Amino acid sequence: MLTTVVFDADETLLDLRPAVTGGLVAVLEEMRRLTPAAAAVSLADLESDWGAVFGALSAAPVAEIRRAALARSLARAGLEAHLDDVAALFFARRFALTRPFPDVPPALATLRERYTLGFATNGNSRAERCGLAGEFTFEVYAHEDGLPKKPAPEFYAAVVAAAGVPAGQIVYVGDSWEHDVVGPRRAGLRSVWLNRLNLPRPFGEAPDAEVSTMAGLSPALADLSGNVVRSAGGAG
Repeated sequence: MLTTVVFDADETLLDLRPAVTGGLVAVLEEMRRLTPAAAAVSLADLESDWGAVFGALSAAPVAEIRRAALARSLARAGLEAHLDDVAALFFARRFALTRPFPDVPPALATLRERYTLGFATNGNSRAERCGLAGEFTFEVYAHEDGLPKKPAPEFYAAVVAAAGVPAGQIVYVGDSWEHDVVGPRRAGLRSVWLNRLNLPRPFGEAPDAEVSTMAGLSPALADLSGNVVRSAGGAG
């Protein structure tokens, strides 16, 4: 019996890309206010700095990775001393702009009638700061109390503990194949791949269901009692 639906945050429930871009625009404007040297720095430079630091820091808290990326950006214009203020500016703007995709609130309202809902993420997004306050029975965040990131087995064990039901009664919904499909299934949970971009499926372990919108999730979950792997397009 399926009793609990747990969601990834960024790019699953939350439209993160515009928020991050808005945060970086605010950073670039501040850099240019602080020094003429920043005129030579572009938004593309700031965006690339995340990728430049991510590999070496991928296991670190996302907030630390973002600070490292911002430090690299500031160094382009000799503004390293301003890291604390610029990081605060970035995060304030990023959270102010982070909101759910339009299909999320109605889908959560429908699902809540039948299931316990949870929120579990590697990232910085906190439900109460991103327009999702009060939507979930429980929330799990990587790096709180030393919890490692997905796809570490300990992360999914924490989800099971927070849900308070056997792993087989939980379905994990998310956009990342490795983190939200393969990881949960290896931990004994079911999984639904939210494939908003209609990407081809990677080879290997399949999700229990695939949907392209949140509107397709309720009927897909209704089918899982038969353990049928299917694709549900929803309203997309």
